[in-house]
Amino acid sequence: MNLSEYDISNPYEATLVASERITPKTVTEVRHLVLQLPEGHFDFVEGQSIGVLIPGPHEFGNPRHFRLYSIASSRQGENGKGDAISICVRRCFYLDEVSGERYPGKASNFLCDARPGDRVLITGPYGSHFSVPPDDSANILMVGAGTGIAPFRAFVLHIYQGRGGWKGKVRLFYGARTGMEMLYRNEINRDLALYYSEESFQAFEAVSPRPYLDEEPTLDRLLVANQFEVWEMIQDPKTHVYLAGLAQAEEKFEKAMIVMAGSKEAWLKRRAEMIEQGRYAEVLY
Repeated sequence: MNLSEYDISNPYEATLVASERITPKTVTEVRHLVLQLPEGHFDFVEGQSIGVLIPGPHEFGNPRHFRLYSIASSRQGENGKGDAISICVRRCFYLDEVSGERYPGKASNFLCDARPGDRVLITGPYGSHFSVPPDDSANILMVGAGTGIAPFRAFVLHIYQGRGGWKGKVRLFYGARTGMEMLYRNEINRDLALYYSEESFQAFEAVSPRPYLDEEPTLDRLLVANQFEVWEMIQDPKTHVYLAGLAQAEEKFEKAMIVMAGSKEAWLKRRAEMIEQGRYAEVLY
């Protein structure tokens, strides 16, 4: 769905109550932002996103700049408070392909520079296909990279805090350039690490072999290294698959699935079956 197709006609005014950097200063800045929601109805569930409207004017006379961010909180709200949600924001910069000049991303820099007490216009929530299965005996396979960890944080919080446990397998495969950039799983913020003791939950990490050259993390190799369990889950009719984050995560996932399935045709057939059954979803950018 193109950003221009989202309804942004009824924005809400939220208040930033906390902004925590969750990566060390030696690597790319990523922040965990907590937003106080406006009074009234703003119901959401895990896997949904909010829109953020950045005041202008911007290029071409646009009064607002619009970007989507996955909600990183469970439906119980951030810290169990239903009137607050969190989002995960990476400070981004872009290179002009013609001039070679470096420009700050409007939305990410606006949000990373915001301070507690600042007001933020939000819209939504959007999306309904990326949701936790109702049956707690279902298996959940989550694969992502970068800030794509946000909806998975929401999933895990809901499963183990909101619902009090899960009977099926919950597996997270996540890639980052370095261990310090394992969001919600590093020395600064260990929100997901709190659930490593849960019997049904396991997390697997892939890092870049050459981060100084900006090589992608070897997410495909990590999946193949665990192919017996992964492929067993894929073949189980009770397994739900979720992909989130950069488009490269999908490429790595597909590469690994082709190896496990034996051919691209066999994997595409399996994926089509899962999509038809409502057991495969992705949120990529």
